[in-house]
Amino acid sequence: MRDDLLDPRAVLLHESAPDRTAAIRRCGRALVEVGAVEEPYVEAMLEREQTISTYVGEGVAIPHGTAASKGTVKRDAICVVRFPDGVDWDGEQVTLCVGIAAKDDGHVPLLAALADILLDPERARALREATEVSQVLKELT
Repeated sequence: MRDDLLDPRAVLLHESAPDRTAAIRRCGRALVEVGAVEEPYVEAMLEREQTISTYVGEGVAIPHGTAASKGTVKRDAICVVRFPDGVDWDGEQVTLCVGIAAKDDGHVPLLAALADILLDPERARALREATEVSQVLKELT
């Protein structure tokens, strides 16, 4: 995965959220805070979740915006937000959210690269259990 996609400031490892909506908002805020997206992208992430769950298994969700929200994306980026206590994700326990923002069709290679990492049980576990930003950067770049 390109190492310019993940700003270390977008790696938040000790977050908590009362529900899936709050967890997605936290991911969206992280992307806003590093200048990757404009504010409306956060709402688009919530819209996407209402259409189809972004839960991918192994305690991981990959929230991202809708096709209509591409105009609010300034640059391709991801954020990694860890919820050590877990978040109920429509009946599944999510401890790791990897938020995605991509211009044009940038989400396709991004999702493919993430899938490769997350389908490797050791790497997925390393990400879920990471307590240091450097551990996350090492796994994802």
